[in-house]
Amino acid sequence: MTFRTTRSTRARIGALFFAAGALAAGLPVHALDEGDRVMVQAAPDALHYSNSPEHTKYAWLIGAEYLRKDRWLAGYSYFNNSFGQKSHYIYGGYTWKLSGEEASYWYAKLTAGVILGYKEPYEDKIPFNHNGVAPGIIPAIGYQYERFNLQLNVLGTAGLMLTFGYDLLR
Repeated sequence: MTFRTTRSTRARIGALFFAAGALAAGLPVHALDEGDRVMVQAAPDALHYSNSPEHTKYAWLIGAEYLRKDRWLAGYSYFNNSFGQKSHYIYGGYTWKLSGEEASYWYAKLTAGVILGYKEPYEDKIPFNHNGVAPGIIPAIGYQYERFNLQLNVLGTAGLMLTFGYDLLR
């Protein structure tokens, strides 16, 4: 199976990065407190605990996250799920610092929100899914170094996803 993007997919990806850039560049200075961050992130694939012939070759993700200085966050991710369906995760969450250094540190993160896009015939692959809408809870551990981060996300009983992030505002 080859990975192809449609014009619609490319438009959505472009719109996400345009929106993240506009958010970073266009917000009035007083709209963000000192220490707040806007992070863009991407993942090239997911690692599944067990392989299935139904899995697509690439389960990629792109997203943007607004992180407040008090460590509360809100975010949006657009992704190709394990079955090749374009999906969304809209969430809020919190991060905990695991080391005291300011320039670089380990952190734990817990997000919760809504996952959209798991539809027939794969609607039963995600718990509590109803008409392609399901709750989602994703724990993660990560490392932040200056403007860059690397984060390992636990995708329930399905697998793991490694994301790479870049802070647009720092």
